[in-house]
Amino acid sequence: MHRAVLDSSVLISAFLTRGGVPDQVLDAAERGDLTLCLSGEILAETASVLLRAPKLQARYGFGPATAEAFCDGLAAMAEITANLPKLQAVPADPKDDMMVATAVAAKAEYLVTGDRKHLLSLRAYEGIQIVTPRKFLDLIGG
Repeated sequence: MHRAVLDSSVLISAFLTRGGVPDQVLDAAERGDLTLCLSGEILAETASVLLRAPKLQARYGFGPATAEAFCDGLAAMAEITANLPKLQAVPADPKDDMMVATAVAAKAEYLVTGDRKHLLSLRAYEGIQIVTPRKFLDLIGG
């Protein structure tokens, strides 16, 4: 079974756009077509964005309780990885090192992201393929 880390941008997109490609990736995890690997750091970043953005909440019609339930569901569905290694994989945006570190610690095959500027431009890190949600679905036959 494929092991994949979804970065917070993909998780947020899945939450905001039901039926979209990122949501389809989460559906594949729910069906057991892949092992979803996350870290407390990714979950915290996802929750932070969803909970601190009243404009986003108003635009998409959700409240804090819905966002918290989504994050709780992710935590229940995912394999949570701890003890992330300290690494410098993304010199242009060190905040993204946490995404790569999660993938390394989880022994993931894929890091799924929409971050074209910093993460997708790497293409791979220590054998971990860095791909878009669409590419990932194509790779796993979703």
